[in-house]
Amino acid sequence: MKIGCSSSSSSPLLAVVSISGSSDLKTSGSLGSRILPASQRSSPLDKLLRCKTMSSNHLRHVESMSLLPSGAGKISQLNAVVLGESIASEENDLVFPSKEFSSQALVSSPQQYMEMHKRSMEDPAGFWSGIASEFYWKQKWGDQVVSENFDVRKGPIHIEWFKGGITNICYNCLDRNVEAGLGDKTAMFWEGNERDVDASLTYSQLLQQVCQLANYLKDVGVKKGDAVVIYLPMLMELPIAMLACARIGAVHSVVFAGFSADSLAQRIIDCKPKLILTCNAVKRGPKTINLKAIVDAALDISSKDGVSVDVCLTYDNSSATTRENTKWQNGRDVWWQDVIPKYPTSCEVEWVDAEDPLFLLYTSGSTGKPKGVLHTTGGYMVYTATTFKYAFDYKSTDVYWCTADCGWITGHSYVTYGPMLNGATVVVFEGTPNHPDSGRCWEIVDKYKVSIFYTAPTLVRSLMRDDDKFVTNHSRKSLRVLGSVGEPINPSAWRWFFNLVGDSRCPISDTWWQTETGGFMITPLPGAWPQKPGSATFPFFGVQPVIVDEKGNEIEGECSGFLCVKGSWPGAFRTLFGDHERYETTYFKPFAGYYFSGDGCSRDKDGYYWLTGRVDDVINVSGHRIGTAEVESALASHPQCAEAAVVGVEHEVKGQGIYAFVTLVEGVPYSEELRKSLVLMVRNQIGAFAAPDRIHWAPGLPKTRSGKIMRRILRKIASRQLEELGDISTLADPSVVDQLIALADV
Repeated sequence: MKIGCSSSSSSPLLAVVSISGSSDLKTSGSLGSRILPASQRSSPLDKLLRCKTMSSNHLRHVESMSLLPSGAGKISQLNAVVLGESIASEENDLVFPSKEFSSQALVSSPQQYMEMHKRSMEDPAGFWSGIASEFYWKQKWGDQVVSENFDVRKGPIHIEWFKGGITNICYNCLDRNVEAGLGDKTAMFWEGNERDVDASLTYSQLLQQVCQLANYLKDVGVKKGDAVVIYLPMLMELPIAMLACARIGAVHSVVFAGFSADSLAQRIIDCKPKLILTCNAVKRGPKTINLKAIVDAALDISSKDGVSVDVCLTYDNSSATTRENTKWQNGRDVWWQDVIPKYPTSCEVEWVDAEDPLFLLYTSGSTGKPKGVLHTTGGYMVYTATTFKYAFDYKSTDVYWCTADCGWITGHSYVTYGPMLNGATVVVFEGTPNHPDSGRCWEIVDKYKVSIFYTAPTLVRSLMRDDDKFVTNHSRKSLRVLGSVGEPINPSAWRWFFNLVGDSRCPISDTWWQTETGGFMITPLPGAWPQKPGSATFPFFGVQPVIVDEKGNEIEGECSGFLCVKGSWPGAFRTLFGDHERYETTYFKPFAGYYFSGDGCSRDKDGYYWLTGRVDDVINVSGHRIGTAEVESALASHPQCAEAAVVGVEHEVKGQGIYAFVTLVEGVPYSEELRKSLVLMVRNQIGAFAAPDRIHWAPGLPKTRSGKIMRRILRKIASRQLEELGDISTLADPSVVDQLIALADV
């Protein structure tokens, strides 16, 4: 099916600093740490342009920490530590970049950030045009850089950036880098499920393989605007397939290789692809998943709905299964290795308009029908490249590893497009982070000398459960920047990630963004300002977040409310495929004049943003609106809690009650005493009204492979609606559901 094309043919140290009543030198262990005198302390970002010192009022928000979604609780002693001299303790609150790091950072001071952000808001056309000009455009855009209507009261919502500009994102990812002399630079290190299986491609080799696949796609009739469904695991062929589609102007729709046949069929029926790309099977840890069988079932379902797919290009993943064990349909199914190597290694670029579609990515909808988020080419290209560059303080010598799957937006923006637009070396990992043991991540970091490591809080909390030796047995000396994505990271997980994994020397880019935003919206910039564990900190260039109340009134200063965005940014999605009305109703009608993120947010007195989770994850207990993330963070701050997930259940008195699934640190036994201790932790940090009514022991939580907790399943278990669990095939470990059910009455 054609998808809406235009007719046009572009090792540093850190310092942790908090309030202290003393400025004397204080030793800690053999190396010692020091309290910074007030005259030497940095001020919060919103005061930095006005003062040079930090008063004792600097962390006033700490006094009401229990009211914020930090989970940090009361901080009994606040002091300052120069990291690298001694490990930051749980009491430390502010993490300042050291002079060594800041002096080399792309954004080296709050003043520089403020100046850049101010310009991006006052002159967005000039700001983004300057950045866009660094890429290759066959034809430059017109005089109007941006055209938008963000207010449903003024007509249909529309967003356009660089309209009339002609470019190609594959060309900018590959050809431009090869022509700049990076042809022999490693573009991709691939690490297989097993330790002894790996491969790599230079930028020249990657370009050649992309061109071969692109030529095949053209040969079987794929044209500009046609949809192509990609159902592949994290093989190198997955980003190759994405780039090949982009090269010829086809619109790729990557579906996470783990979705059920029904889920895959829904997406096929919606976008009506010209062909589907898959592989016969994949191994994730010790488990083999027969992907081709899932595709066969999905194609049977879609054909009964009137949508047939003529070609199924199948990669022979011999490490997982054999050709002989792969079910085959002659005339439709084609082995990748039998045809692709025969095609030429060069392929003409299909030049597209900046507003031509690049990809569709389906995300869960509250109605059950997936939403086809549509991103276009030019603005997305400029925005993902820029956010990657600044949020990770990218240097040309970095080796970057994002653990996300390309089936999710993180894999699109920060495995494939963002890094390669910057000419980066990327690690792609096929397996699971705890196979064969929980040290696999750090083994890979050492093997490839990874310097930027970007992962999900769920993975961090999962690895926290295991012995620290799985981390400390590996050097990790190559690391210089860490990153977090997918959900708010609770402070205890942040500190473990920072102190243990990063040896108290690597800043953490704790990013907030969404499938719909295309790239980072609120994020630290390493080297620019102090971080607070658990806070996404400040908005990226061109982003104007606002917090509104239930009536849509903007709230200033310290507050909590609904997170919205005022005005467009280049990476914003343009519509929901085939359903612009739903696009407007979901995102722009709740608060007219704004993009509504669907997330709750708090802003502290220093201006730092704290994400509290989805507003539909709010529990109303006796009139108290309680964010699940707040309760989860309080539970996770208990020393014997590795992870927690909270859902609301019906309560005959309170309306809703709080039901908590708690995963304990490895080796800790279940006990009634511990249950009471966990409840008390929440009471102390948030208040009695937020105390869980039920603690349900959880050996594990139902998660997708990307680490997203499937709260829908938890709600059904909590309410004992076991016959309504629905499809659990997308879970990384479906067996965890049976374990949770078995422990329901323990």
